[in-house]
Amino acid sequence: MEGLLYKLRNLDAYPKVNEDFYSRTLSGGIITLASSVVMLLLFVSELRLYLHAVKETTLRVDTSRGETLRINFDVTFPALQCSIISLDAMDISGQEHLDVKHDIFKQRIDAHGNVISTRQDAVGGMKVEKPLQRHGGRLEHNETYCGSCYGAEESDEQCCNTCEDVREAYRKKGWGVSNPDLIDQCKREGFLQSIKDEEGEGCNIYGFLEVNKVAGNFHFAPGKSFQKSNVHVHDLLPFQKDSFNVSHKINKLSFGQDFPGVVNPLDGAQWVQHSSYGMYQYFIKVVPTVYTDINEHTILSNQFSVTEHFRSSESGRIQAIPGVFFFYDLSPIKVTFTEQHVSFLHFLTNVCAIVGGVFTVSGIIDSFVYHGQRAIKKKMEIGKFN
Repeated sequence: MEGLLYKLRNLDAYPKVNEDFYSRTLSGGIITLASSVVMLLLFVSELRLYLHAVKETTLRVDTSRGETLRINFDVTFPALQCSIISLDAMDISGQEHLDVKHDIFKQRIDAHGNVISTRQDAVGGMKVEKPLQRHGGRLEHNETYCGSCYGAEESDEQCCNTCEDVREAYRKKGWGVSNPDLIDQCKREGFLQSIKDEEGEGCNIYGFLEVNKVAGNFHFAPGKSFQKSNVHVHDLLPFQKDSFNVSHKINKLSFGQDFPGVVNPLDGAQWVQHSSYGMYQYFIKVVPTVYTDINEHTILSNQFSVTEHFRSSESGRIQAIPGVFFFYDLSPIKVTFTEQHVSFLHFLTNVCAIVGGVFTVSGIIDSFVYHGQRAIKKKMEIGKFN
């Protein structure tokens, strides 16, 4: 048994030195104190990394199909009335959403940006006691009202009872409403007068769109849109205006749900128009993103980058639809963020590396300082004897 213990004692890689042979120095004490502080700081830093989740980023090809893309927006137009702004969305698959109203909210604002809470309908409208019927006569007592569509009817039974109905019927035909006062419904509702009463106001429009996950565009522009000779145009004639100021501020624009650390580059972006007509364009590259938190809750979202371009009118002629256009395209690469904790063994390995590394380096520095001091002292003693 004693032989075994003797062999184990010979394996000791840390032989002990009698304390009588230790030589403690001032420089050694300073180095020990400094190395202890460094060791403590590094340990605290490593402990924080261990206690908090770290984010791992991976890139892979996006193989998803048949999904939809949610576009969240909040845009303010300080010089464009709510009554003339329309929102359209279309994509390369041919699907169109014209004059979108579902999940879209508009707030009238004054010149100072304050929200106008109340709105009077048909302000200043001409009072017509008996609306004009589709057959040409006036509405009589005990008669059901059926307004004319002024040649835009799709069937003999179709009725256009409001100004909006007439404008929608014209849009489907690809026609423009040149003078709303010639339309009985618009005249009764005071369509032009209500636009004039909103002169000097702005509009805050916000909400979201649900579109196909393919390249496309959505835009804010005055007037109803329709297709004419396979060209997307907006009917600006009813407003009887010479120019449209599409100055705007993007309060928020995002594609999908927000997730921790997301940066939307257009949030807070602002642009002021100095010409009479123009189209402001944003070209957006959307990057599909998956974020998985530490509790394995997954968020399917998107990030995006953007470039901008302003297309103005030339020689006083309208070369482009006045409005703000967002053209987006999808990246084929998907970014995946995964939150995870550092394993305890990894933490223990790093702590051992910190302690051993600092201890070794401080020992080297102490040895260098100690032997340097001894060499200098010995030379000084030799100099005295000489």
